[in-house]
Amino acid sequence: MTENPQIASPIRTQAILNRYHLSAKKSLGQNFLTDLGVLDNIVEAAEITKDDNVIEIGPGIGGLTEQLAKAANKVLGFEIDANLLPVLDETLAPYDNVEIINQDILKANLPDIISQSFDSDKKLKVVANLPYYITTPIVMDLITGQTHFDAIVVMMQKEVAERINAKPSTKPYGSLSVIVQELNNVDISFIVPKTAFIPQPKVDSAIVKLTQRTDKPVEPFDQKAFISFVRGCFMHQRKTLWNNLQGVFGKTPEIKAEIKDVLAAVKIDAGVRPENLTVEQFVDLANAFHTLKNLI
Repeated sequence: MTENPQIASPIRTQAILNRYHLSAKKSLGQNFLTDLGVLDNIVEAAEITKDDNVIEIGPGIGGLTEQLAKAANKVLGFEIDANLLPVLDETLAPYDNVEIINQDILKANLPDIISQSFDSDKKLKVVANLPYYITTPIVMDLITGQTHFDAIVVMMQKEVAERINAKPSTKPYGSLSVIVQELNNVDISFIVPKTAFIPQPKVDSAIVKLTQRTDKPVEPFDQKAFISFVRGCFMHQRKTLWNNLQGVFGKTPEIKAEIKDVLAAVKIDAGVRPENLTVEQFVDLANAFHTLKNLI
């Protein structure tokens, strides 16, 4: 019997789509990756070995899942589209180290699922081709949740990757840059052209690798409060930090005086724009508002 070509090969992908009368759902941000070289590079960027357990988000018809299954100890896929479950049952039948859950990753109790599905002595990584429309919520949920991941390697819209990796005083730099970089080292591993997909999206993608930082000079006093504070500082990105801080805390004479005191204590000019501050300066500023004035 002739062995089937790999799932993500263009000919096999099209055959699967035809057999199951499938078409990509725009509402779920579905695009099927059909470049085997890109898939190999994703697995390589994530450094997947048999010592790794992998969570995949949105396996689709199983193209990336197949490559992960070959390299990893076990793969746990979260697929929100129930119509794809029988497809995955067929395409991934040769692999006994794959488990598919029909669930929204944002609604899943990850700690419980992980403890039930994986051996605890293995490293835990996330590798996924994320839907464009929900990339940011998923990334935020992964990096701020209770679960420690040894690496998060995800495909996303190139523009979002550039925002996550942006440096101060550049146009893409914003609250997402600060929040992600405060917690993680960010590496854009490589760019994926739009021609690698069926159907072809309008923009190119990027593979982003996140690993938890171990070199932080100072920690935020509270992570959730810090995230809310940073978002407030970028509420009106064209305005000065001074104006945005009044939007966060208020405009009474007493509050204005307290804001001035804190800015002076951390030696930050009130007229600076938020995009000119470093991640460490945002941490210092948030901590100062908490410790000096108890405003956060």
